[in-house]
Amino acid sequence: MAAGPAEWLSGLSISFWLPTLVLGAALALKLPSIVKMWRDPLLRAVGGLLLFGCAVFVFAAPGTIAWTNRVTGVPNISAPWVYSLLTVLSASWLLLIIAWRNGLDDRSDQTQRATRWVVSVYAGVVVTLWVLFWLADAPVERLRDLDTYYATTPFMREQILLYLTAHTVACAITARLIWNWIRTDGLDAWLRAGLRFLGVGYASNLIFDASKLTAVVARWAGRDLDWLSTYVAPSAACVSATLVAIGFIIPHAGQYLQEHWRVRLGHRQLRPLYRLMRTVTGRREPYALRATAQLRLIRRETFIRDGLLQLSRYLDEDLRDRAHEAALALGHDPARARALAAAVTILDAAAARERAPDTDAAGSPSGPDTTYLLREIQDVSRALRHPDDIEAVRTRATAPAESVRAHE
Repeated sequence: MAAGPAEWLSGLSISFWLPTLVLGAALALKLPSIVKMWRDPLLRAVGGLLLFGCAVFVFAAPGTIAWTNRVTGVPNISAPWVYSLLTVLSASWLLLIIAWRNGLDDRSDQTQRATRWVVSVYAGVVVTLWVLFWLADAPVERLRDLDTYYATTPFMREQILLYLTAHTVACAITARLIWNWIRTDGLDAWLRAGLRFLGVGYASNLIFDASKLTAVVARWAGRDLDWLSTYVAPSAACVSATLVAIGFIIPHAGQYLQEHWRVRLGHRQLRPLYRLMRTVTGRREPYALRATAQLRLIRRETFIRDGLLQLSRYLDEDLRDRAHEAALALGHDPARARALAAAVTILDAAAARERAPDTDAAGSPSGPDTTYLLREIQDVSRALRHPDDIEAVRTRATAPAESVRAHE
């Protein structure tokens, strides 16, 4: 039974570089925020997790293991080194959950005790791993199957069992807390999606631990299930690390894309009002080829507001009030009615300015308060996309009162 799966799985090529690249990409996305806000414990925990995750896969690759052993001149010294990195990674998971769940301002005794407990326990595990390695006799270099090859060797046996136990406990606690957190109300959609990937990723890590422990215990019982440790466990670790990295990327990338789309959409929705202001001012908004979407939106908003200020002395507040009442009478909701009334007023002011152009363009515009227009340019611009609605409101607002009552 063991030879069959081992022979089949040995043909698979397992690359540790895929999860390394994905983890590295997640670290690159987070690095500017980590450097900028280094005092933030949550960002430090995320940075540490991604950094140690990359380090684990770099140093666990068979080629790197051989290089480390050769450079140090100590056979199998990569074992305690990789186990230590994996243990520190496990601790960083727990520290991240503590910082993430309790918030940045939580300085309670319980939070501090949990942090100290994680640091002290896992630091003790790292020290113990190195002590056990120096006490053990492991002269034969093993690049892929060290855990099962030395599963019955004194001190190496305890070392292997210790790192697997520490890793399993961290995975189980982290996965449980994350899945509990996913069910919390009020989470951002991108954060919830990222947490789902994290939850599946940490749960997948338990497959790594189960495969390793099963193969080691089988050695104790005199059986050979080494293929679980040599092939299944590394595959599970690669899948897990990739899912965890994606879990960190999704909230960052998703929120960025959502904000970028919001800015682009806002810029596009201002086009009708911008075109109207171009006819009013006879100018165009400043344009720069390399300007960001946010800067282009700001420039368009500024251009529109400057144009509205030039129209301020021509605004008819009485017309706006009548247009607002007309829009409400036509069945529009209050927000839509305000936007349609403002659109009617702006179009009327633009026509009035064209009939009697301002001869004192350099002077300060005087007229009604335009604060409401400057605040609601997006709604007004959307209203300008519906000229039929504007014309219906204008007709009703400018009709004689008797005619309006007759229609009613």
